[in-house]
Amino acid sequence: MLATDKNSNVGFVGTGVMGKSMAGHLLKAGYQVNIYTRTKDKADELLKMGAVWQETVADLAKNSDIIISMVGYPKDVEEIYLGEQGIINHAKSGSYLIDMTTSSPSLAKKIYQAARAKDMHAIDAPVSGGDVGAKEARLAIMVGGDEEVFKALVPILSYLGKNIVYQGSAGAGQHTKMCNQIAIASNMIGVCEAIAYAQKSGLNPETVLKSIESGAAGSWSLSNLAPRMLANDFAPGFYVKHFIKDMTIALDSAKEMGLLTPGLELAKSLYDKLAAEGEENSGTQSLYKLYTSI
Repeated sequence: MLATDKNSNVGFVGTGVMGKSMAGHLLKAGYQVNIYTRTKDKADELLKMGAVWQETVADLAKNSDIIISMVGYPKDVEEIYLGEQGIINHAKSGSYLIDMTTSSPSLAKKIYQAARAKDMHAIDAPVSGGDVGAKEARLAIMVGGDEEVFKALVPILSYLGKNIVYQGSAGAGQHTKMCNQIAIASNMIGVCEAIAYAQKSGLNPETVLKSIESGAAGSWSLSNLAPRMLANDFAPGFYVKHFIKDMTIALDSAKEMGLLTPGLELAKSLYDKLAAEGEENSGTQSLYKLYTSI
């Protein structure tokens, strides 16, 4: 059976802000999708669409040919894949494992090696694009692992994203996502300060956006998150707590490589302050609140 055969059963672990949309695309594409998430209520819509509930990760692993995970933290990833009741101990030989969580490169390598020892095929495939990208199946997907496995899985990944790039061996996808998060971290400071400056100087921030978002200052955050800031919409497309997790991974990885990342350190310190003020479950655009509270 080909990895992307529509007769393949796809297991999806984690149906949160992004996972819900991603699993939905696979259902609409005609796959049988088995799902597991810690809070079953979060899966109600998918179950109504035809997804099959699994009581445990182990059950999902046994009943699936391709297993995709989109969870919160590296500790969750480690438990799901390497725990006694985890995927690698219960999945069938020949299974394809796709972790799309932003996690640590070293853990991605550990999962790859454990899967290979059980004749399974593991890739790390973190994504960028937030809730909008997930809903519109326009995610950027960064892949690490064996290239032949990547090629086999491109058709199924194509239902989730448009910019799908093979980056190298196991862990390379996660390293690439760290590059993404480092670029976003400093950019978010710039976006917030630009909007705050526009307001303080008496300009209309919305017309300022029209002038600057298509020029050299343009970025995804400026076009997509600055309007949310102005509308006082701080609902999570991507949680503050998860961004802090990502920046911590990036800082640790940079330290291991002897790389200075002062912009990243500053961004994390600001987000830590934001979280301490009770905004850990808000969207990353809530950083703007630090500027309006001064």
